[in-house]
Amino acid sequence: MNHSQYLSFVFFFLTAATRLVSVDCIRAAEQPNILFIAVDDLRPELGCYGSPIAQTPHLNELADRGLLFNRAYCQQAICRPSRASLMTGVRPETTGLFHNHVALRELQPDILTLPEHLIANGYDAAYVGKIFHNGDTDDGRSWSRDAAKQLGPNIKKPNGPYRLPENIQLRKKNFEQMFARYGDAARRGLASGPAFEKADVPDHAYIDGYNTLLAIKTMREMAENNKPFFLAMGYVLPHLNWCAPVKYWDLYDPSKIPILADATPPTHGAAMGLHASFELRTRSNIPKYGPLDQQLARTLKHAYLASTSYVDAQIGLLLEALDNSGLRNNTIIVVWGDHGWHLGDMGVWGKATNYEIATRVPLILSTPDMKIRGKKSNALVELVDLFPTLCDLANVSKPKHLEGQSFLPLLNDPNKQWKKAAFSQYPNPALREWAANPLSHGMRETWFGPLIKEVEQRIINQQGARWERELFEEHLMGYSMRTDHYRLVVWQDRRHPDDLPVFIELFDHQTDPYEKHNIAYQHPALVQQLTRQLRAGWKKAMAPAEG
Repeated sequence: MNHSQYLSFVFFFLTAATRLVSVDCIRAAEQPNILFIAVDDLRPELGCYGSPIAQTPHLNELADRGLLFNRAYCQQAICRPSRASLMTGVRPETTGLFHNHVALRELQPDILTLPEHLIANGYDAAYVGKIFHNGDTDDGRSWSRDAAKQLGPNIKKPNGPYRLPENIQLRKKNFEQMFARYGDAARRGLASGPAFEKADVPDHAYIDGYNTLLAIKTMREMAENNKPFFLAMGYVLPHLNWCAPVKYWDLYDPSKIPILADATPPTHGAAMGLHASFELRTRSNIPKYGPLDQQLARTLKHAYLASTSYVDAQIGLLLEALDNSGLRNNTIIVVWGDHGWHLGDMGVWGKATNYEIATRVPLILSTPDMKIRGKKSNALVELVDLFPTLCDLANVSKPKHLEGQSFLPLLNDPNKQWKKAAFSQYPNPALREWAANPLSHGMRETWFGPLIKEVEQRIINQQGARWERELFEEHLMGYSMRTDHYRLVVWQDRRHPDDLPVFIELFDHQTDPYEKHNIAYQHPALVQQLTRQLRAGWKKAMAPAEG
């Protein structure tokens, strides 16, 4: 299919949606549809969040028609735990999920999910792409129907992340070499291709473009049903690998992409608070040791921006189909990222920390009857709050197990006094794999070995007599609390929550928004006060109930 044929195909999908309007589609306001858009590894690097360079016109427009939450936070900066918290409305300490290598239903066989609850209240629910973590789809419980399966004989589902033959071959060769050298240890994510690709191909040649067309087709099918729908569309990009059509790369002049002047860890920060960019270093064109040079750093940021713009364009197609169908007048739209991403910030490439750059996420909400549009709220909100908020907006009851708080009042008063704090956590990033599971023996045998030894020695040098391998590899948790003014990170042995912390970090966001200086040991009284607040927990941080 050539480019003009593809455009004609997309036009067919968009215009076909205009025929969806029927008496069943224009429902009463108490039965709104919900378009639920997840974007993997998306930090707030968007025009609507103040990025001077990101080309994201469709998300900018959505923010203009809705409410943008400037201080929204995930509960853990890794995919499965974050998504599990959002989809169940409970925190990682309740789900028991702290890494990507155990399924939600293995630990919580009976917990109620957001779409499962909506189905019980009359909704038709389907998903396309990544909503739960890969392999954790919850089919048959959280979804009442399958999404559309195919687009027709002329558009094939993309196979793998790469389109360029040389990158497909490079990935295959790398797999063969890694397994020949390391055996089963290569299964720990070591065998990968390049970190990025730009190819002169149509949008649907990559999986996010293909899935967008599937989502549009699914929306058309769901609109024909006599039920409100919950349609979840999960984008993979800008998760690695950053592979996007060349036209999105061409939106940016590489020479104008800024590179961080200071990419160093926080002074007096926790040695265990940062990792060695393991996830990125598995890629075949990335150095396995040492810092990245400026040219490569700029290319990687370019790749991330191009991937973000590509996803923005797909969201634009999805919203255009919604507009053309006449369904937007009765549809709630929410866009969220599951966690942030370090683009060299603090010397790190990846997610998986307890700091602002990894825990702060984009969150945009638009409802048909919003009285206030195009505003930003600086209220502290959490992804765990989305479940109760959507219940309120859909006029369904809130299950009793929820640990978040509906932020519905903020839609009418974005500046309203709200939560006292937002809470995140992450187990020792320095001695965990990028999926947050403890370091395997296999990883130590690979070329990650020298990196691991270097990181480990840095922790030993800082901790001295407090160093104990089992504690630091298996049981050390960083508990993070973000208040209006501060970020506190308490590094604690999970087995002994009442013991003294192993280490404490404190950052003053009024004077140090990039968290460059740990001031904990300069302010013992303040640390004591904030630690008490952290240990009082999320229940004590809730906003006052509406009277």
